[in-house]
Amino acid sequence: MSTVLETEEHQALRAAVAALGKRYGRDYMTTVIREGSHTDELWAEAAKLGYLGVNLPEGYGGGGGGMAELSIVLEELGAAGSPLLMMIVSPAICGTVIARFGTDEQKQKWLPGLADGSLTMAFGITEPDAGSNSHRITTTARRDGTGPDADWLLTGRKVFVSGVDIADATLIVGRTEDARSGNLKPCLFIVPREAPGFGRNQIDMELHAPEKQFELVLDDVRLPADALVGDEDAGLLQLFAGLNPERIMTAAFGIGMGRFALSKAVEYARTRQVWKAPIGSHQAIAHPLATAHIDLELSRLMMQKAARLYDDGDDVGAGEAANMAKYAAGEACVKAVDQAVHTLGGNGLTREYGLASLITASRVARIAPVSREMILNYISHQTLGLPKSY
Repeated sequence: MSTVLETEEHQALRAAVAALGKRYGRDYMTTVIREGSHTDELWAEAAKLGYLGVNLPEGYGGGGGGMAELSIVLEELGAAGSPLLMMIVSPAICGTVIARFGTDEQKQKWLPGLADGSLTMAFGITEPDAGSNSHRITTTARRDGTGPDADWLLTGRKVFVSGVDIADATLIVGRTEDARSGNLKPCLFIVPREAPGFGRNQIDMELHAPEKQFELVLDDVRLPADALVGDEDAGLLQLFAGLNPERIMTAAFGIGMGRFALSKAVEYARTRQVWKAPIGSHQAIAHPLATAHIDLELSRLMMQKAARLYDDGDDVGAGEAANMAKYAAGEACVKAVDQAVHTLGGNGLTREYGLASLITASRVARIAPVSREMILNYISHQTLGLPKSY
């Protein structure tokens, strides 16, 4: 893929991460999945090289970059067949929210560990009855007593929370009651993994990945006053400060996966011969692969735009671009994987070539963290100014 729009530093980062990914590759990932283990070795090496915390402040051990740099890391690892899903959650969502809105104590406690990979955080927003509608979140927090030092009691349920079993804490989106209006407003809480009343159940998924999915049950989980991240009255701002990076990184995840699948298909089409010619010489094979490449390139351009706007502090502009990037990358990823499998025919469904498992995995980029339909709602309402249907 062309990198002429990137700085020399970005090109060097991309090349270095690609080299790391190549050393691990898809075989490493499939072995980890088969054994039911985790990507500890790749996570540790990426952390040691400074890639996991490249977006976090230098004062806390990070690289001082932003989403532009972090998205390059995830994309290149994905293109090598070994993406780290927890990068979307731990440094991108949780690290960004704490870096922007956390207290000095929260930053000192969490950011160095998130940057060097020794600490990880999960992120819980989706609920069984709310789905993509964050306005229907029912997980609530109430003060146990009066005054700013009173404990919080957090009660509710979350679903499809990645990596809770390996995370030191989970950043939970709850709601508190506004004393003036009585309305519920979103707030973010850091919940340690072993907090009493914080239960988790693994969800049995057809999706095979190192990162497992969990349902969380919070039964009056007692949290200290300083478990609240940032200002109690700035909940929506803080929430979307984490969701925009989530969308940018999900786009990187999808683009990387699409590139990996496409590279396997192109290699096969160059070498597989039928009727004395490589199948890639036939336009029925070549043109769909070319289209997949174009779609992935266009998705990356929008992702780069979203990352640039976010890193420049334009949250509104980044919101629109991040949603577009996530939508485009999800579509491009699914189509690239589908075309890759189709190019290989029966071989595309064998374990040897490693593409069949991506048929399920690629759907994640369309569904999570927000469905393509909800993105179309966002664009139709926020960008085009059309009335809401809900």
